[in-house]
Amino acid sequence: MNFFKGMKLRQREALQGYMFVFPWIVGFIVFTAGPLLFSLYAAFTNYDITSRMDFIGLANFQRLFARDKLFSTAVYNTVYYVVLSVPLRTVCGVLLAVLLNQSAHFRRFFRTVYYMPSVLSGVAVYLLWMQLLSPSSGLINMLLEMVGIQGPAWLFDPRWTKPALILMNLWGVGGTMLLYLANLQSVPRQLYEAAEIDGAGVVQRFFKITVPMITPVIFFNVVTGFISAFQIFQEAYVMSTDKGGPLNSLLFYNLYLWKQAFEQFNMGYASAMAWLLFAAVMVITLLNLRLSKKWVYYEGGE
Repeated sequence: MNFFKGMKLRQREALQGYMFVFPWIVGFIVFTAGPLLFSLYAAFTNYDITSRMDFIGLANFQRLFARDKLFSTAVYNTVYYVVLSVPLRTVCGVLLAVLLNQSAHFRRFFRTVYYMPSVLSGVAVYLLWMQLLSPSSGLINMLLEMVGIQGPAWLFDPRWTKPALILMNLWGVGGTMLLYLANLQSVPRQLYEAAEIDGAGVVQRFFKITVPMITPVIFFNVVTGFISAFQIFQEAYVMSTDKGGPLNSLLFYNLYLWKQAFEQFNMGYASAMAWLLFAAVMVITLLNLRLSKKWVYYEGGE
């Protein structure tokens, strides 16, 4: 305590504040910033984790674009999943929230029912869906058969593996639905009443009032949805055969990155893939932020 007596009050408060955050700073440097910078250097090396770490410049990145056909497959699978799953999840979440917002009857019940899948653990959900998507005894194909439709092989057919995961992703739309529903309940009723007096129909009120008023939440979910979708890994790892599905139809980017790092021990190559993914997600996020000025409406201003 004698150490603090010679200091001014401001200096003592500042030093005490730094002492409180010092453990976090050490943890950030050791467990986040340090590995991050190490992986950046490793991206330019021939690193095999155990014995070799030779600097090779841009060779890893040249190999990605010039000689690795599986890299192209992984990029295609990931982009396919992102482009379809994020818009579908957004549209379904908005429509579901609008339907639940129409009437207060049973709202709490359905809100709980739709949100429940969001709180289930990942592996349990994947095992459940593997049963639901079984070609012979799965509930989904049994329901399709009842209406005269021959269900596909889903996870065993390269044409249907990615649609199967997109369908599973829609099952957990309740989490985003709650955000939309909370935002919808704050939209002033006077706007709908004024539009109805002016002769606006249901569709016009939806696109001219409902959608613009919830665009901040839509924007948030779209950005976080893109970031999450680009990192898809567990679904393909647990549900696919040979960790990639039939004919590599579920070989997503992160799964291929994991294989390079922990099966083939090409950690330098995997680090290059990781930084390339980081750059791609950063560019898409910045593009979304730039485009948001043209369609996101904030009540308090810009």
